[in-house]
Amino acid sequence: MVNISLLTGAIVSWAFMWPMIEAKKGDWYSAHLSASSLHGIQGYRVFIAIAMMLGDGLFHFAYMLVVTISSFTKRKNSTQQDCSEEDDEDEKIRNEYFLKDQIPNWAAAGGYAGIAVVSIIVVPIIFHSLKWYHVLVAYLIAPILAFCNSYGAGLTDWSLASNYGKIAILTFSYWVGLENGGVIAGLASCGLMMSILDTASGLMGDFKTGYLTLTSPRSMFFSQIIGTAMGCVITPLVFWIFNSAYRLGDPEGSYPAPYALMYRGIALLGVEGFGSLPKHCLNLSICFFVAAILINLVTQLLKKFETKYRIYRFIPSPMCMAIPFYLGGYFAIDMCLGSLILFGWQMYNKQKAKDFGPAVASGLICGDSLWGIPASILALAGVKAPCCLKF
Repeated sequence: MVNISLLTGAIVSWAFMWPMIEAKKGDWYSAHLSASSLHGIQGYRVFIAIAMMLGDGLFHFAYMLVVTISSFTKRKNSTQQDCSEEDDEDEKIRNEYFLKDQIPNWAAAGGYAGIAVVSIIVVPIIFHSLKWYHVLVAYLIAPILAFCNSYGAGLTDWSLASNYGKIAILTFSYWVGLENGGVIAGLASCGLMMSILDTASGLMGDFKTGYLTLTSPRSMFFSQIIGTAMGCVITPLVFWIFNSAYRLGDPEGSYPAPYALMYRGIALLGVEGFGSLPKHCLNLSICFFVAAILINLVTQLLKKFETKYRIYRFIPSPMCMAIPFYLGGYFAIDMCLGSLILFGWQMYNKQKAKDFGPAVASGLICGDSLWGIPASILALAGVKAPCCLKF
């Protein structure tokens, strides 16, 4: 359904909406604007997609709060008898092993406070538009949001860190203001907030894995620290290679970086308000924002009350539909082609498709990702492919 949603979004946007809006060039927006300008056709693509994602994210944020509160209420009202019935020997061993090597509370609180102090000093030096009190507020709010995100991810296996990040962009960019560098401040605060929230939910998942495999929580934690420290060195190097080999952010290039444009659009919305949008863009964005909420609402209601035919399985996801709005249809074609291959494989041999499908998918994903480094090196050396085929 994810892949069908991607294809549906690609058809709705690139087959119907964008050609219709481009026909209004010179009326709805200036005909002399570049293809990447947010005041032209790109503005419709980005802000309508943002509206759908924010609508979807807002609904799931509210839904997760309801699920979390309901879960806590049930847990609180459960009797002591229910707790005492957990006499499974395997469970007892896991609990004992996991708790004997846990991280002390003073170490967790002290570590977070230390990192906060470092960030309060260093981040404003790197991003001058962010002041020390902005970073302090972010670190005070982050633990509450991190708990909500981690608990929700534990219930649904879905981290909403990016949605919290979008809220941080709007909040801090509006707080700082356009004249004081609100765009950079909003984007930097988003990176700061998402790093905290994503790490928290990721650690929660790692600790659950450690719990199931009888692995020491401290070992899991220090492994995460080592991986993060390696990322501080490797990630800038990888970015430097890509930035040297390709024109990052070019809509017509190999790496258009669509999410970067979308997040910048959210920051501009925060500092400039809705007056900077192209003609009728706000109305269309509101319509798609409301549509995303209604689609999710209908899906949840059908899940709850309609169990015979399970019609909710055939309702597309607004979040997935929004991605091709600005990314393009090629991604949806790739995904649906993979689904078609898997579908044929399941018809031929269902058991083998079930056993080896994830392994094949992992191989394709890893191979495609790892090829990016050799491709960058070849591009730096000036080597060009004899032919190229893409959607």
